[in-house]
Amino acid sequence: MKFCVLASGSSGNCIFVGSQRTGILVDAGLSARETARRLELIGIPVSAVSAICLTHEHGDHVAGLFTLHQRYGIRLYANSGTVSALGRDPKMQRLAWQVFSTGSRFQIGDLTLDPFPVSHDAYEPVGFIVSCGSSMVGIVTDIGAPTHLVRELLRPCRALIIESNHDENLLAGAKRPWTLKQRIAGRQGHLSNRHAAEMITEIASKALSHVFLCHLSADCNRPELALKEMTGLLGKRGLTHVRVNLTFADKNSEIWTDEG
Repeated sequence: MKFCVLASGSSGNCIFVGSQRTGILVDAGLSARETARRLELIGIPVSAVSAICLTHEHGDHVAGLFTLHQRYGIRLYANSGTVSALGRDPKMQRLAWQVFSTGSRFQIGDLTLDPFPVSHDAYEPVGFIVSCGSSMVGIVTDIGAPTHLVRELLRPCRALIIESNHDENLLAGAKRPWTLKQRIAGRQGHLSNRHAAEMITEIASKALSHVFLCHLSADCNRPELALKEMTGLLGKRGLTHVRVNLTFADKNSEIWTDEG
């Protein structure tokens, strides 16, 4: 099993997850052309992607969805809340959906997906546990507050893709409307560097090898700040076996692989 974060940030989010037999995208926030280009950089033809699984309906997660589906025939998976939200766009009403239920496991090829509810200002946002054999990856791209359920579901994972959106001091000093700052920092908003680090150090076990920090704000975060917060707290808790990786808006992340 392997994954690569093709893009992460407010300009677009897209993650490739695959086994030897099955490839999927979690979200499709890049254009179809750019998605195909970034897949080619990791040796994956877009024809090898059999499904797109959506976390929620926001534009930075669905921008390339329609064209990828129409041009390549990639199946679309989302829950009923996300499908309803996207249905406000007449173009999206023409799409054929595979509707999953939040909290209910489903299968795509030899990948098993467990969608779970997260706290975010969307209609029915989810995170995913994706597994194949003994390999298990947790994906939480947008979350305002880590609930007990989220912590417990992520605990057994070997790798995590987790939001580390903003530095609290940079957000407080940003030239943004107060209401927007409140939304970002609120329970339905986005996870700060500090809160992401606290959650990961609380749930990290010997099984966890890698953490990929995603959805970093271009204005209210710095890669070095996100890394320092996470690696610093992991070090204080004696969890030095966990490797921390960055993800990017303009290029692919490192590829994570696990034999399972």
